[in-house]
Amino acid sequence: MNKTAIKAIYRSEMKRFFRTIAQSMFSPVLSTVLYFVVFGAAIGSRIESVEGIAYGAFIVPGLVMLAVLQQSISNAAFGIYFPKFTGTIYELFSAPINFVEIIIGYVGAAATKSLIVAAVILITATFFVDIKIAHPLWAFAFLVLTALSFSLLGFIIGIWAKNFEQLQIIPMLVVTPLVFLGGAFYSANMLPGIWQIVVKFNPVLYLISGFRWSFFNVADVPVMISLIAISLFLFICIAIIGWIFKTGWRLRE
Repeated sequence: MNKTAIKAIYRSEMKRFFRTIAQSMFSPVLSTVLYFVVFGAAIGSRIESVEGIAYGAFIVPGLVMLAVLQQSISNAAFGIYFPKFTGTIYELFSAPINFVEIIIGYVGAAATKSLIVAAVILITATFFVDIKIAHPLWAFAFLVLTALSFSLLGFIIGIWAKNFEQLQIIPMLVVTPLVFLGGAFYSANMLPGIWQIVVKFNPVLYLISGFRWSFFNVADVPVMISLIAISLFLFICIAIIGWIFKTGWRLRE
């Protein structure tokens, strides 16, 4: 394992993040404040509690997951796409480093960035509602697994994309709607009968449900199923990236 190469990639990505730290933090914090104003104040005044939990506190896990998914995908996708765009990726391939070390460097940095943003959002949320995490270790585990999984997905998107517009297609048109339909701002138990079945086909539901359980001991699906779902997604992404580097798909173009 070439630890020097991994550190070089990781540090390079993290330096890029800290160079734009104000921009990187301002957007998610502003979004969190707006969500609390719109959902917490406007809707929360009509919905006092969900599953026995104050509505303002109930939406916090969903807000954190929304930010983690978006940040993980965008950071990892841009991280690997930019070397493709500039042509420096061929210098990376010619260096004494294998694809596992490349993935660890880029994905590790993207996951770290999203976890930092998640921490900032949690801190911001404490100014609006009282938050108590019932199972902090489980909460951290779900955050790390989600950050790693969707950073791997972002890495795949970055390799697949042929232009900057394509980098935004899946996050904007697929991931964000799935989060809103995955119980980020409501409980699946509040839906009519048939829709409670339909929503179970949304993979994001399992992430939010497991993460919310770690806060409030309340879940739409059993927590072990949530853990299996995110672990399965993680291994699928690893398998796809392994195939990409084995075949050279979109890397040799």
